[in-house]
Amino acid sequence: MASSSRAATKPLLRAQLFSRPANGHVSFIPQVRKVVIEFCDSWASSANTRTFMNNHLEEVARANPHVEFAVQQRSQKEPIARGFYLNNRDKVIPLNGFEVNGIAKKIQLLLDSSGAKIKPLKRRAVESTTESARGIWSGLHVDETFKI
Repeated sequence: MASSSRAATKPLLRAQLFSRPANGHVSFIPQVRKVVIEFCDSWASSANTRTFMNNHLEEVARANPHVEFAVQQRSQKEPIARGFYLNNRDKVIPLNGFEVNGIAKKIQLLLDSSGAKIKPLKRRAVESTTESARGIWSGLHVDETFKI
């Protein structure tokens, strides 16, 4: 009898005891995985981007060790910052026309973003779980047309 009860229980392996990471009040998983800064070496519109990279990029990289930072040269193009996220999406922000602190804010925006599509808060269609009792009204389905 004792041998039959042992066969009914399965051994609990250590690998089965881990919890899957999820965002919540206990843990936070940053959604950004890589930030690429692309600039031109000779254009004046990339001057502030080059200054940011020389003076501030190392601080930002040390503050965010979970993110891979890459610097890429784009000849004859405007500077951009591109963020790659865990949901296989990317966001591109042009950096031309920004001062150094504005570029830092845009990089921080990429770091704080989730990578999800932007959904409009206004003009969302009303969705109902039940159908209307009378259906959708149409002036084409009445016996007599409406006269003004």
